[in-house]
Parts: sequence; C-alpha cells; structure tokens
Amino acid sequence: MPQGIRKPAQRLLLILGLITASLALWAAWLGWDQHYDRQADGTTTGPYQSWQVIGLVVTLLVPVCWAAARRHVADTVIGTTVGLTAAAFWDWSDDATGQFMVGVMMVMVGTLAVTMALTNVIASMKRNGGPTVT
Repeated sequence: MPQGIRKPAQRLLLILGLITASLALWAAWLGWDQHYDRQADGTTTGPYQSWQVIGLVVTLLVPVCWAAARRHVADTVIGTTVGLTAAAFWDWSDDATGQFMVGVMMVMVGTLAVTMALTNVIASMKRNGGPTVT
C-alpha cells in the first residue's frame, strides 16, 4: 500500500477505534443506569453515581494515553470527543424537556478541553525525552 494512502487509513482507524472505545466504555459504565434516586428529604439524584463517572474517566485514560503517547494528538481529541458526545446524545435524547442538549454540549466541551490538555501534556513529555511507552 502506498504511504500516501496508508497514513490517512491508519489515522481513520485510530479515530474510529477511539470512538468505539468511548461508546463502549460509556455503555459499560453509564448506559445501564437510567433511574433517578429519591432521597429521604425529597431531593432527586442521579441517574449516575460518582463511582460510575470516575470509572468511565479512569478506564478511558488507557486508550487516550496510549494514542497520545504516540503523538496522535488531534486524532485522540477528535475520536474521544465524538465518541462521548454521541454516547451522551444517544443516552439522553429521550428527555421530554428537550434540555438534554445542554448536557450533551457540556460533555462535548468538557471532553474536548480535558482531552486536548491531557494529550498535549503527554505528547510534550514524549517530545522532551520523557518515559517511553510502547
């Protein structure tokens, strides 16, 4: 395969892999919990518990750090952001109030900001002779 075609194909596979990983991890950690919890004082919490969100973030660090260590900064940011945004949209789109888009946009902006910062730090460490990740 010529180098000119192989490189974009590899980038596309990386992006699709990160989208798939983000969707799968969302489903594993958050997708199954759809019920709000009513507290004794009448307030409502949920549907997610903090341990579920922390679990999603920690497990998502593995593919993000792996791709960032190989200096695929833009591909990592795009794949992760698209994956989590799509998962949030799909999971929350049945909201009758229509305000789910506010949450989806918050997921998108937050994922974009955090992934950009993290991937740039990791890629910078690699450029400056940091620990080698294979």
